[in-house]
Amino acid sequence: MWSGVKVLLVSVVVSLVSGEVDFDAVREDLRALLTNSQAQWPADYGNYGPLMIRLAWHCAGSYRSSDGRGGCDGARQRFDPERSWEDNANLDKARTLLVPIKEKYGSELSWGDLIILAGNTAIESMGGPKLGFCAGRIDDADGVDSELLGPSAEQQVLYPCPENGKCESPLGATTVGLIYVNPEGPMGVPKPEGSAPQIRDTFARMGMDDRETVALIGGGHSFGKAHGACPNGPGASPREDPSNPWPGKCGSGKGKDTFTSGFEGPWTSNPVGWDNAYFRNLLAYGWEVEMGPGGHHQWKVNSSFSSPVAAAAHGSGIQNIMMLTSDIALLRDHHYLEIVREFAGDLKAFENAFASAWYKLTTRDMGPVSRCLGNDVLPAQPWQNPLPPVDPNYPPDFHAVRKEVMSLISSTENPGAYAHLAWRCASTFRSTDFHGGCNGARIRFSPEKDWQSNRPVLAALEHLGAVKAKFGPSLSWADLIVLAGNVALESSEGIVRLPFCGGRSDATDGSGSKNLKPYVPKTASELRNAVALSSLSTRQFLAGMGAAFSWKNNLGLTSNAFFSMIAENTLTYEDEVVALSALRDDPELLEITKEFATNGSAFVQELIGAWNAIMIADRFDGPSGNECVSRS
Repeated sequence: MWSGVKVLLVSVVVSLVSGEVDFDAVREDLRALLTNSQAQWPADYGNYGPLMIRLAWHCAGSYRSSDGRGGCDGARQRFDPERSWEDNANLDKARTLLVPIKEKYGSELSWGDLIILAGNTAIESMGGPKLGFCAGRIDDADGVDSELLGPSAEQQVLYPCPENGKCESPLGATTVGLIYVNPEGPMGVPKPEGSAPQIRDTFARMGMDDRETVALIGGGHSFGKAHGACPNGPGASPREDPSNPWPGKCGSGKGKDTFTSGFEGPWTSNPVGWDNAYFRNLLAYGWEVEMGPGGHHQWKVNSSFSSPVAAAAHGSGIQNIMMLTSDIALLRDHHYLEIVREFAGDLKAFENAFASAWYKLTTRDMGPVSRCLGNDVLPAQPWQNPLPPVDPNYPPDFHAVRKEVMSLISSTENPGAYAHLAWRCASTFRSTDFHGGCNGARIRFSPEKDWQSNRPVLAALEHLGAVKAKFGPSLSWADLIVLAGNVALESSEGIVRLPFCGGRSDATDGSGSKNLKPYVPKTASELRNAVALSSLSTRQFLAGMGAAFSWKNNLGLTSNAFFSMIAENTLTYEDEVVALSALRDDPELLEITKEFATNGSAFVQELIGAWNAIMIADRFDGPSGNECVSRS
């Protein structure tokens, strides 16, 4: 199953966090590696740059905005299932080339940071634009957090793809095992008109717009070549034969005999130099489909034109350029074509667009800019959902605020509504890409305020308006919501004073919630998936789930009625019936349910732990630290 706990809310020493690394020194080592072709895996054109770009792209490009899974934080490309994806063939060779550098810097340099920095350095060394770099990735110990990217039994249960090649969101790609779309065309049919909508859809699944999409495709295909000269293919994948990953069936299996994607050829005449020739080539020539030597459809310059050529990647000779169906698709879509024409005529516009899109591609899974380390971190980008600074008059008199909230709560019929409000606000946090949480108080805006599951707390939010008005801008809505939740819980017997860490600020709109959604699990698998997305343990998640039920239904702030009803099979609340089967069908979940049903103090202790963790889950201080913990 999925660990899901990607961030710890305590001060710990985290191994494999790039915090004390001299990244300039790492870049120098990488630059020396790039042009040092080695017999174990000879470099195309004598330069490993294109290989390292592909390594970084495919590590980062697995990200999907639907649930924040994927991306290079964790460097799970080293493990199955990602290691065995068809799209990742031969990337084990790239990682092997990086091993000496990784060993030189040890645990201070994470694999995730090394892979992305290798891609950045490769682009810059071949004349590309200067790129931003957000360091601080933390390596996972295994590939378990990629299981739901597929292929896996868990993925088929939660995110099924009945016909591979036509996978739909929330999966990130149309084809499990590929980063985006089938480059040969939909289901391997070379129809560019059908490929263009798939490209737009899959890039949108990771939050890219048309301009970013075209810039990334053009930037990636400005370098290197595709490998498919041998029609017999590379042999068994690592998943099929772990003892002999990607054994060659084409001579030596390396150098000129390399087989990776099954397509063959470069996109430009200068595969190790940055320019906008990719776009100029698309526009300048007529293109016709052919069957390539690797048994896949690809596109060549038609006979009415003289095809541009590139030097052979290995040895002497020359090779014609080629395009993939997914490249030709950019010519068959009106919006893409406009961008292709712009970039073909304006190299600077292309450079700027690519640099911005590449930073987004490689950084999207890192969360807010406050988690980034290093000297090349760019200012907070819109997709990082930056919050305004704390009000200059902060802090308010929190003792006085607490008294006002206590007075308000003491006069209400359902104190639990305020605890429920804070929980709903904070529990949007997802540990996969560090989005969500109550910092920003986006529960005040759409889409969160429109979620059916949030309707019961909107009255409590409205009632807090009087307190907010009394203290003005120095008191943020986010701090007020969390403090009100604390006060409500503290009014219940058995709850001592809860820690409160102020300093949140308020978002000006709900755009930061665009990719979030309420999780209403209907099965044990869906419930475990929700746990994995949170920053909580299974016990803590269930305690919060049970408490939210009690708060919503005014059953008491620390009532374990939810679990008692499930254990006694008396749960009749229509919108909670889904939890009945979810908790009763899984042996582990059922045991916890029974324990909480009979041991109220155990339930309360887990609830307190869950509350304290979730209320500060989004208060980042570097990649693994928490500003609230560091203050205490």
